[in-house]
Amino acid sequence: MSSLLLYKNYNGTVEYSKKDNCLFGKVVGIKSLLSYEGNSVQELEQDFQNTIDEYLADCKERNVEPERPYKGTFNVRISPELHRNIAVYAIEHGKSLNAAVEEAIGNMVRA
Repeated sequence: MSSLLLYKNYNGTVEYSKKDNCLFGKVVGIKSLLSYEGNSVQELEQDFQNTIDEYLADCKERNVEPERPYKGTFNVRISPELHRNIAVYAIEHGKSLNAAVEEAIGNMVRA
């Protein structure tokens, strides 16, 4: 299982480069490429936080709205059979399709 860093609602990956003998990562959930690195976990976490702070300061300076990760909407492609099954489930339980999918995802990530 991989770990993600979290700072100001932004998540970042943690990876290791054997070639460079360092830790590195990138911010996920946004289109901008924000990367960071460090020789220890503490350095990696600090550079991650500095990267986020610099990104937010740069956006403010340029009067641009920073990208926010995980807006709450996304497209999912599933098989027609699964689509039918979740739609029938939603109807039988008096829910919208979105509510049924949200329930299913919630059950999966809580498990």
